[in-house]
Order: sequence, then structure tokens, then C-alpha cells
Amino acid sequence: MESKTTARTVLVTGGNRGIGFAIAQAFLAGGHRVAVTARSGEGPSGSLTVRADVTDAASLDEAFTAIEAELGPVEVVVANAGITRDTLLLRMSEDDFTSVVDTNLSGAFRVVKRASKNMLKSRFGRIILVSSVVGLLGSAGQVNYSASKSGLIGLARSLTRELGGRNITANVVAPGFIDTEMTAVLPDDTRAEYLKSIPLGRFATPDEVAAVIVWLASDEASYISGAVIPIDGGLGMGH
Repeated sequence: MESKTTARTVLVTGGNRGIGFAIAQAFLAGGHRVAVTARSGEGPSGSLTVRADVTDAASLDEAFTAIEAELGPVEVVVANAGITRDTLLLRMSEDDFTSVVDTNLSGAFRVVKRASKNMLKSRFGRIILVSSVVGLLGSAGQVNYSASKSGLIGLARSLTRELGGRNITANVVAPGFIDTEMTAVLPDDTRAEYLKSIPLGRFATPDEVAAVIVWLASDEASYISGAVIPIDGGLGMGH
């Protein structure tokens, strides 16, 4: 069956590197109009890069205004911007916890809140929140990160109940270990240990994550909302 795609205006937060960059590239390849937010660096060629910090609602508002002027109202939002500050609970400072939650969870809230204004008006929207396998599986040394990524599920499911009647869907993807700059610096023995726990025996490519996200935004996925889709090679099964 031939896949049908309507060209949309897409915003990817944190689209200047890693998974976010791959997501933006995949939407561009699908013929969409793509903007990325970044605190530094640039999105892929063909995308519109706007400076924004997801912890600052005013900077997001300015970014959305710039995108709307250039590409039209945002119809698909991918909340991908995230940070880590890993350390064991007793060493974790209050700032280590709150800064991660403010970027990863409150940041998604700010982006979605601003995007929803036009989505409600046009009675169409696709909200995709990038979580993590550790949001459900848990991870020692990542109490802050895991809590922030788990919180995205409650956010998406509440958005589904609140906005679903306006043809707005909200879904979560939960990637496992992905081959990016962040995992490339892991020591070989650590990588080998992680690979042992993944039934498929390998890390994912950023493109494999991007493909699922592009599909969730497509016409074919119009009846999926409030779902958590794992992209983890079987790592988090049952969680």
C-alpha cells in the first residue's frame, strides 16, 4: 500500500545534533517544512533554525512567532530537547534534579502549550514527546532523568483526553541505547555490558528513531494517541 503524506509544518526542539538532527532530516526528506530550536549550532540543511531555550517561555514564544511568519503555524511538534546530570541519589544536588526536570519535562510542557494554540484553532495537531526506555525501566544514577522522562507519559495521556476531540494526538516514543556522540564516548567494556541486555544485540541508529516519529506524524497514524512506543531492541519489554 502506498503511504500518503500531507506536507506539514514541523518543529523539532533540540534539532541541532544527535537524534533531534536525524528527526529533522527525516521530516525534510518526507517533504515537510521543518524548523528546529537550538541554543547553539544549526539544524540540517533545508531547515529553519531558531534560537530558543525550552526553559524560557518568552524565548519559545519568539521562536514560534518567527517560525509562523516563515513557514506557517506549527502542526507537528516533536519535544526532543533534553539534558542529563547523572549521579547517585545521595550525591545528587537539588539543582541536578530540578534543572533536568525543568528542561526535559517542563520544557515539553512549555513547547506544547505554545503549539496547542494554533492546533486548537485549526483542529489538527500531532504532538510527539521523546522519552526514554529508562522512563519506565528506571536506571541507577538517573533518578532525575528517569523521573522527567516518565512524566512525559502522564503529559501525553492527559493531552490526549483534553485535546483529542479537536483531532490532536499526543504520543510518546521511548528510545533505548542509540548510536550518537553521547554513546560513542562510552568505554568498550561498558558498551559490551549494555549490549548484553539488549535482545537485538545492537544499539539503534538515530534514523530508526526518526522513522517512527515521522510515521506517528503521518496520516496513517491518525487514530493513535496516548501511546508509548518503545524503540529499544526489546530492552524494556514488559515495562
